[in-house]
Amino acid sequence: MIEKRLKTRSVAGTLALAQNIYELMLPVPRMVVLRGDLGAGKTTLVKGVARAIGAKEDDVTSPTFNLVHEYQGTKLKLYHLDLYRLEKDEELLALGIEEMELDPDALVLVEWGEKFPSIMARARGQVIITAGDEPEERWFLVQML
Repeated sequence: MIEKRLKTRSVAGTLALAQNIYELMLPVPRMVVLRGDLGAGKTTLVKGVARAIGAKEDDVTSPTFNLVHEYQGTKLKLYHLDLYRLEKDEELLALGIEEMELDPDALVLVEWGEKFPSIMARARGQVIITAGDEPEERWFLVQML
């Protein structure tokens, strides 16, 4: 297992750090759970990963209501899921997560995946984001299998 603890002090720092975190997520296909409180910076991290794969980071928004967003980069495809509003494993089936996982050129980033043991069992890593002492300071615990 690879484990790294990283810190940023700003949104711009998080966007830049995402390149390093993305490299730790390789090779794909891989599902990674993004953990953190509301407003922790999960979607900001995804924006930075989108930039790292060659997709437009400005297109990245939280998929809270749509549940899944897909971004095509020059290097690979990025699926961004938000399971916050889901309650049961049965609801996951409609999202097509298994198909996403089988895509050989896909990175699947899942917010609130820790709510579902089935997701945690299939994930090949997680990034735990916690707030630091300053308003925009964030700690990232990156764990990849």
